[in-house]
Parts: sequence; C-alpha cells; structure tokens
Amino acid sequence: MAKVKIMETALRDAHQSLLATRMRTRDMLPIVEDLDKVGYFSIEAWGGATFDVCLRYLNEDPWERLREIKDGLNNTPLQMLTRGQNLVGYKHYPDDIVEKFIEKAYSNGVDVFRVFDALNDIRNMKKTIEVAKSQGAHVQGTLSYTISPVHDLDDFVNLAKELEAMDCDSLAVKDMAGLLYPQAIYELVKRLKEETDLLINLHSHCTSGMTPISYYAACQAGVDILDCAISPLSWGTSQPPTESIVAALENTPYDTGLDLKQLNHIKKYFEKIREKYSGLLDPIAEKVDTDVLVYQIPGGMLSNLVSQLKQQNALDRYQDVLDEMPKVRKDMGYPPLVTPSSQIVGVQAVFNVLYGKYERISNEMKDYVKGFYGQPPKPISEEIVKKIIGDDERITVRPADLLEDEYDKFKELGEEKGIIKKEEDIITLAMYPDVAEKFLKGEAEEEEIPDPKKIKSEEEGAVPNQFNVEVDGDVFEVKITPTGHVAVEESEKNLQPIVKGSVLSNIAGIVSKLLVKKGDHVDIGDKIAGIEAMKMENDIISEVSGTVETILVDEQDTVNVGQPLMIIKEEE
Repeated sequence: MAKVKIMETALRDAHQSLLATRMRTRDMLPIVEDLDKVGYFSIEAWGGATFDVCLRYLNEDPWERLREIKDGLNNTPLQMLTRGQNLVGYKHYPDDIVEKFIEKAYSNGVDVFRVFDALNDIRNMKKTIEVAKSQGAHVQGTLSYTISPVHDLDDFVNLAKELEAMDCDSLAVKDMAGLLYPQAIYELVKRLKEETDLLINLHSHCTSGMTPISYYAACQAGVDILDCAISPLSWGTSQPPTESIVAALENTPYDTGLDLKQLNHIKKYFEKIREKYSGLLDPIAEKVDTDVLVYQIPGGMLSNLVSQLKQQNALDRYQDVLDEMPKVRKDMGYPPLVTPSSQIVGVQAVFNVLYGKYERISNEMKDYVKGFYGQPPKPISEEIVKKIIGDDERITVRPADLLEDEYDKFKELGEEKGIIKKEEDIITLAMYPDVAEKFLKGEAEEEEIPDPKKIKSEEEGAVPNQFNVEVDGDVFEVKITPTGHVAVEESEKNLQPIVKGSVLSNIAGIVSKLLVKKGDHVDIGDKIAGIEAMKMENDIISEVSGTVETILVDEQDTVNVGQPLMIIKEEE
C-alpha cells in the first residue's frame, strides 16, 4: 500500500481554530522554507477566515500574504480553502467575481483548491471547480460530513461520484466538528476507494477526542492524505498533531516517510508562536469537549457563541443555547454546521433563547429559508417557513443565477474613490465593501495581540461590580460604583441619555448600515439600520411613525444592547 501523505494546517486552519485566525504574516514567513523541506502533500496557508481577518483586524493585504508565502515554497504545493460560491465570504458572489477571484488566487500562488459548500449543494461548487480546473490547479472536491436522520453513507458516496464527474483531482472528507467515529470513517473511506478513482483526503478536528483513532481507521480503509497540525497548534478544535500521527504510522504500511527531527525543529518555532499569541487561546477551543457528539457544534462556533452571549450580557444562557442549537438545525433541514450555516443556525439559537422562538430573525436566516444559500438536506416545514419569511417567495434555481455581475461596478467605484492600485484590490472591495474600503484607504489599524500576563493580572485584581439581586422573587441586575467615582463606558456614544423617541440597539454588534438620515420620515415597520453580530446582519425596525431628529452612531461603530442609535420624533 502506498504511503499516507500529510497536509499541514499550521498556517491556516490550526491558528484559525485556536488563535482566532490572528497569526501575522511576519510570524509565518521565517518558518516557510523549513516547512517546504518536510515533504508534505501540501501546506494550507490561505482561505477560510484568513482573508477577512487580514483586512478587518491585522491591517494586512491577504494577497500579499499569499505571494510572500508562495515565494518560500519551491517544493510543496500551497493549498487554500474556498467556500464554493461564497469564496472566502459569508454569502454567494456573482459568477464574474468567482472567476476573477479564483484566477487571481491561482496566479498569486494557490496550487490546490479545496472547494466545499455548507449544504453539500453541488450547484454552489460547480463554478469554482470549473474555473480552478481551467487554470490548471489541483481541485479537491469536498463533502461536508455530518450526522443526522437524513444523511447516510450512500448520500456521501453519491456526492463524491458527482464531484468526480466534475473532474476533481481528489476528494476531501471535511469533518469540521470532529464527529467521525472510527467505524464510520472506515466504512466511508472504503466505499469511496471502491467506487471512485479519487485520492481521498481526511480533514477532522480533535474536539470529540476520537480523531487520532479515526485517522488510523481511515488508514486501514485506504485513505491517501491526512490533515494534521504541528503539535503546538494541535488538539482541541484544531487537527491531530503532525508529529504524533507521523510517529504512529512509522513501520506500518501507512508510513508517511516524514522525518521527526525536521518536524521537531518546526515544533520549537511554533512553541514560541503559541506563547506569543497565548492571550488569544480560548479554554473552550483548547480542550476536548465530548458535548460536540450531542450538539454537533464546531469548536470555533462554541467560542463565537460564548463571545456573543458575553456581548449580550447573557452568558448564563449558554447551556440553553447549546440545547436550542439541535432544535434549530432540525427546523432548518439538518444542514451540516460549517460556515456559513453554523453561524446562521447559531445566531438563531441565541435569538430564540433570548427573545422567543423565531421572534427575531437575521437577514441571513431569511435568505437561507428562501433558498438563497442552496437546497437544505431536508425540506423545511411550511409552518417554519411561514414564521420566518411569511409570504415571501422561495427560489429553486441555482442561487448565483439570480445575481448580476459586479466586477465592473466595484472597479468603477474603487477608481472613483482612488483606492485601486491593482486588480486584486477590486476583488477585495467586491468581497468586503465596507471593511475593504477602510483598508484600501490606509485607515485600518492592526489589532494588538493580547498580553497574557496583563490579562491574568486584570483577572486576579478585578473586583466584581455587577450583581443579580433577588427581591420577592424578582431578579434585578445591579451595578455598584464606588463613592466618588463615575462609571466610564468604553465609548462616549454609550453615554447618550435614553430620551423619548430613542431607538435602542436590541443586540450588541457593529453598525453595518444606517438606512435613514436626519430629517427623514419613517413609518412603523421601516428598516432604519442594520447591526452585524457574529457575521450575521440584523435589521433595526422603527416602532413608530415620525421624523428622524438625531443620529447618534456612525456606520462601523460598536454598540451594546440597549444603546441609543437615533431619536425619532413621533407623529402626534
């Protein structure tokens, strides 16, 4: 039997899973040439959340990162993860943007494109696969693995056959939550090897603790490639450690042939990187959590839920949200929980717990139910459809068929603003218009790396000043301020008094859009603003008819629950 190959995730998925995708390019480049000498099948270094995070938090050009890493890889293919028609965003992009993005990704250094769709809807992978193949790239079609009453072995094998028919070079089994039981992956890989001629690549996370055993079972079934992470960035919600898997397979029919001494040198480098970014390590992401076998929530999603609940001052509802997630997933037709479906389901679970069952709906959830993300594995009940979109029309065509070309529009917009220096800038602007404009104007700032010593010191020295007080069965939230001191909020905007006509934010997040201006007339039910939370957009609706007197926030401002956004003078 041929040796098993290893794909290294340290430069993308590993730090996305454990370090909130915050590793800087300058911390990657010194080790790239050493990684290149190991003999990996490929090195994943781009795609996923890296594009967004580079722009939003690191003040880095993601295209420049790609080129610089590629310059150091003379022997090893560079791999990226793309979400099919979503590319590296959270919505479908028109075909012309898909074409331009994939062409530029290839010319800037991507050799292997792993293409997946959150719903396993092959219509959403087709264009990306076709363009990548036309460039001469290695294309890895992907099945997003999940467990549900409507998914079985035959479904996954049939999907693999469809991807093979589209001329994919290999197939990835993407187990984003670490759900693969050893026997299940053995049976799946065995069937895939028997019924296709594709190389089979297994990608999994260690969240459940079973993954190294499942990797060995996959080897016994004939798997060709395993995704691993160098040990300082492994375990938890990341992949199994590269060195451990290499050692475990030595002197077996699956021997990788990789040198543990070489890997040890790389390990020592990443130990320093882990220490540098340790202030970002989330205890939830680091540990084995067998709850995933019940809730099926990918590890990165768990830390997002915690962050979101903290912002909403509702961390005490965490278990309630975990319990609600499988219920929402069932209502939505059992989608695999991977970006963006994991965010859509996760945010809805939060809303259901905090505000009542489907009383508040994100715009993305409405689009999901309408069919704009693709076909759910199981049809959504008419009762749920009615609750979420009322009498709005649903679609059955390929979602991207309804999208108009946008490349020329963003080219013209970028040139008008004077922010386009290269063709890649146009694509960047089309992908993330608001974030990209700020970056391309040179107005973005690099987020500081949290100092773990400072965090620990603050935690040890912190004195609680917020309590829940129960009086006659009623619970009141009370904040205590020392005498002679004034409570100071992070932003002066948060100090705006709540006066008659104040429109309050019903969620913590970022003001993604203001749909009205001072002097505008609004009616009850009008959309007047959007708040982005957990990458989902939520409409702010006017509850009165009247005139906008004052706007208290700007677009891209961070707001808290209950913070005034604007004042509307109600009609008499």
